[in-house]
Amino acid sequence: MAINGHPVVMRHSGALWLPVERMLVVADLHFEKGSAYAARGQLLPPYDTGETLTRLEAEVASVSPATLVFLGDSFHDGQAEDRLSLSYADRIAALATGRTLIWAVGNHDADGPRALPGELADELTVGTLILRHEPEPGQQPGEVAGHLHPCARLVGRGRAVRRRCFATDGERLILPAFGAYAGGLNLRDRAYAGLFARPPLAVALGKDRAHPLSWAMLGGD
Repeated sequence: MAINGHPVVMRHSGALWLPVERMLVVADLHFEKGSAYAARGQLLPPYDTGETLTRLEAEVASVSPATLVFLGDSFHDGQAEDRLSLSYADRIAALATGRTLIWAVGNHDADGPRALPGELADELTVGTLILRHEPEPGQQPGEVAGHLHPCARLVGRGRAVRRRCFATDGERLILPAFGAYAGGLNLRDRAYAGLFARPPLAVALGKDRAHPLSWAMLGGD
C-alpha cells in the first residue's frame, strides 16, 4: 500500500520494505534482552539475539536491500553491545556488507553502537516519509516509527488470537517490534490515542502472510 503517497510493503516477518529505494526497515530488535533479564536474576533462555538475527538474515537474503535501517531500540540497554558474543557481533557486521546500514537511535540505545559498522541517525527522510524511532504526538503525515510494539487482538468463536501488527491510517505507520523477546501493546491502548487521523488498520503478522484487520474487528486486552 502507500503511506502518505509512498509505496511500502508490510512483510509478514514484521519488516517494512520500501521497493523504490530497496530499503528494508526493522524496529525494536532489543538485542540481548535475555541477558539483561538474567543479570537481574530473571533467567530466560539466552537465545533471543540469535533468533532475531536468524529472522533478519532471512529477510535480507529474500529482498537483498541496498539499505538496511534499524529503527531504534536495536539494543535493549546501554551495555548490550558489550554482552554480544563474538559470533553475534560478526553476524550483525556481516549485514552491513555490500549495503548501507543505518542505526536510528531509540530510548534504549541513545548512544548507538560503538564497535559495529553502520551510520547513526536521529531520523531519516525518504521521499514523503520520515523515519524515526518514537512517534511524535498528534498527527504526523509520513511518519514511520516503532517504539510502541503494536499488537492486534482478534476475538471470535469463543477464542482470542493476539499477534504483532503494523498500524496505519494511510498517513503514518507504526511498525511491530522485530525482536524475539520484545513485548506488545494492544492497538486499542490509550497510548495510541491522537496518533491517527481515523481508526487505524491493523496488519497482523501471520505464519506466511500479513492479515489486514479493520478497527471494528479488534478487541482490547
